[in-house]
Amino acid sequence: MVRSASPSASLSGREPFSAEAKVSAKVQIRELNFFYGNHQVLRGVTMDVPALQVTALIGPSGCGKTTLLRCLNRMHDLYPGNRYEGSIQVQPDGTDILGAGVDPIQVRMRFGMVFQKPNPFPKSIYENVAYGLRLQGVNHRRELDERVEKALREAALWEEAKSRLHQMAHHLSGGQQQRLCIARAIATDPDVVLFDEPTSALDPIATSKIEELIVELKKRVTVMIVTHNLQQAGRISDMTAFMYLGELIEFGETNRMFTNPTRPQTEDYISGRFG
Repeated sequence: MVRSASPSASLSGREPFSAEAKVSAKVQIRELNFFYGNHQVLRGVTMDVPALQVTALIGPSGCGKTTLLRCLNRMHDLYPGNRYEGSIQVQPDGTDILGAGVDPIQVRMRFGMVFQKPNPFPKSIYENVAYGLRLQGVNHRRELDERVEKALREAALWEEAKSRLHQMAHHLSGGQQQRLCIARAIATDPDVVLFDEPTSALDPIATSKIEELIVELKKRVTVMIVTHNLQQAGRISDMTAFMYLGELIEFGETNRMFTNPTRPQTEDYISGRFG
């Protein structure tokens, strides 16, 4: 994995998209470019992601939403030839997660990830949630039990799973598996939880439960979600970022974005003229 230097936002003359609400930034993205080999996918993305809010990333397929999300937990490092430019700082310590010497595994502890389709490990329900805790060095059984229960409760799965913790996770329904993946993601107390279209493979009832859970999660963790469902973005997000052709076109409070967008491309997308 190669990371190249890039001019800061102030040097480039580009002002960051900042949260309109009076909320401090949890993640500060500056002049982020990303390349798959020689193919540039993200172009100068600069934004402040507010703490303890839900930020939705919207835009047509191929616009860079998922690529941006995966930059935040360094998933692109898993494939050779990918390259970042710019910086992604996490507050309050100001760590640049793209900086030299930063361990991608430690980054992934700070940025939990929930994918489009439920992907529980081929382990028991208990061991799915305990997996990241063991990587952090938590091995005392009582502490593991307490933290596994806490994560399952926060994922609204405890009552359904407490009598079957040692059963294989694949015995759960699709919606339950996705909530298990959320429990796994939050068990390690991350700074941010990233959701990549987490309900696209679920039925309406399961989708509703996941949406309620996301809204509840923002009480203690910052959330970013990629969604193609504009109604979902409107229901659960505080802030919305509209991306197009690898660029961040507009970022602001969801209510304002959906009723009075400032950019023509945003209005065209939200009104269904393309996408």
